[in-house]
Amino acid sequence: MVAGEASGDLLASHLIEALKRRLPDAQFYGIGGPKMQAAGFEPRYPAEKLAVRGYVEVLRHYREITGIRRKLQAELLAEPPQAFIGVDAPDFNLALEKRLKAAGIPAIHYVSPSIWAWRGGRIHGIARSVSHMLALFPFEEAIYRRHDIPVSYIGHPLADAIPLDVDQSAVRERLNLPQDQLVFALLPGSRQSELHFMADLFIETARRLHQRFPEARFLVPLATRETRDLFELALYRLKALDLPITRLFGHAQDAMAAADGVLVASGTATLEAALLKKPMVIAYRMSPWSWRLMRRMKYQPWVGLPNILAERFVVPEFLQDDATSENLAQALGNLVEDRGSCQRIAGAFAAMHRQLRRNSADSAAEAVCACLNREDKWATAPKAA
Repeated sequence: MVAGEASGDLLASHLIEALKRRLPDAQFYGIGGPKMQAAGFEPRYPAEKLAVRGYVEVLRHYREITGIRRKLQAELLAEPPQAFIGVDAPDFNLALEKRLKAAGIPAIHYVSPSIWAWRGGRIHGIARSVSHMLALFPFEEAIYRRHDIPVSYIGHPLADAIPLDVDQSAVRERLNLPQDQLVFALLPGSRQSELHFMADLFIETARRLHQRFPEARFLVPLATRETRDLFELALYRLKALDLPITRLFGHAQDAMAAADGVLVASGTATLEAALLKKPMVIAYRMSPWSWRLMRRMKYQPWVGLPNILAERFVVPEFLQDDATSENLAQALGNLVEDRGSCQRIAGAFAAMHRQLRRNSADSAAEAVCACLNREDKWATAPKAA
């Protein structure tokens, strides 16, 4: 298995647990993070090496990343596993899957690349690389079936893990937050490359929100020690240590559940905020060169998952040059003050939550076992995945 960032680590950990219930002697190894390791995964290379985004950032680390892929590929071809499961990270995994599939190793890809958003021509490369696609969203299944690619729509694990109703008061009590205080959650990204572009922006936005709402507090969950250090350096650089910001090591869902409004970098965290029924503003910045390329290749007017699933702007998005602290602070401040908008957003997100709730980890495990078509035989012998 290969998962290269925090969201993939979470998804893969649920799948490992579901597969272990069916195949208790299975072994899991490759590239993965702490949640996968807690589920019994053996890491061969650090997942953080793959957690880069954007063309410029990938090019900067290209030799190191391709070197890791080459070594892992050689290991898997020398001692073939019964299956390879690539979790997201398509730029890394699809090339590896193509080689493994050609060698007769089932190559299962978990999380469809966003071919429905940009670079739709990738579907042809996916067909050559993937034995079976595990799709998280309902509209993806039809796309793959049209191209005769084996696919299973399994729903989204986060929709299973997050309750339909979350008790904000209980979460605030757990975090020692006053029940009547205005709270914002700021999620500037899980990758170091994202913090490079987003940390200053989110801190300046917090400063503007604090000027408008002097009683407000801010929660900033950070996924790794490296991203926490980058954010703290930005606080020092901007002389923002006086802001009432609480940094959390992880606990992103708790931070969002406790909050009245969320400022979030585009990515899986936007879906978490939607499943928690939170009003949010979505922001994203990347290198200018990466932005020019991606903007030309995207197909839809939305980049945030909640808006893509709804096929409309349920919540505001501000990208690249539009992602200024003035715009973000005004939009988020207006949202939390408008109770009617907050209720409409929560209603749209509740319907989305029900649609995505499909016991996805078990559905994915069943699809993996069906792809292998050897479940009964494996039940009594050691195996690897």
